[in-house]
Amino acid sequence: MIRLISAFCLSLLAASAGAEDIAPDALIKGISDDVIGIIKQDKDIKAGDRKKIDALVDAKVLPHFNFARMTALAMGRNWPKANAAQRDALITEFRNLLVRTYSGALSTYKDEVIEFKPLRAAPGDTDVTVRTQVKRPGNAPVSIDYSMEKTPTGWKVYDVVVGGVSLVTNYRDSFNAEIRASGVDGLIKSLSDKNRSLEPQGGAASK
Repeated sequence: MIRLISAFCLSLLAASAGAEDIAPDALIKGISDDVIGIIKQDKDIKAGDRKKIDALVDAKVLPHFNFARMTALAMGRNWPKANAAQRDALITEFRNLLVRTYSGALSTYKDEVIEFKPLRAAPGDTDVTVRTQVKRPGNAPVSIDYSMEKTPTGWKVYDVVVGGVSLVTNYRDSFNAEIRASGVDGLIKSLSDKNRSLEPQGGAASK
């Protein structure tokens, strides 16, 4: 699983900031070489500095996610049960959880290569899938597909399918179970506790 998440994270880092008019596949491609170069050359990141990796994920990946839609999709039929304050808290905690998850995956980077598939979309489409494949020497390729929507501020990711597994669907099962057990507030607390447990405990990650 960690290899899948690592591949997922590396491919995600292909997103670039400030590119409202760029096509979705070009957006995903745009900064991949630059970011991979940063990972390879930054000795702190290579040593597992989680705070620095968090900052990289926060700057390069998260501006291109629609976390409100992702959280609503992950909540599924339970989303209407949450009030405005609960929704804001859920979006914040879900965002923080993904930062921690991606940062942990990045610390295992091992020379992956990202290949981009031709985009199958008409000029006026506002909902597309960008398909990529991540390869690591000695391992089977991992397909990573991005569901993206066009918004007033550019293309945003609202789901990712890694090796055939949807990120949103994967979280929906655990979210539903938590809500059945302890309600929406219980889910918020669970996510908050998880995020605290994943906070960096210093500079470099332990080996």
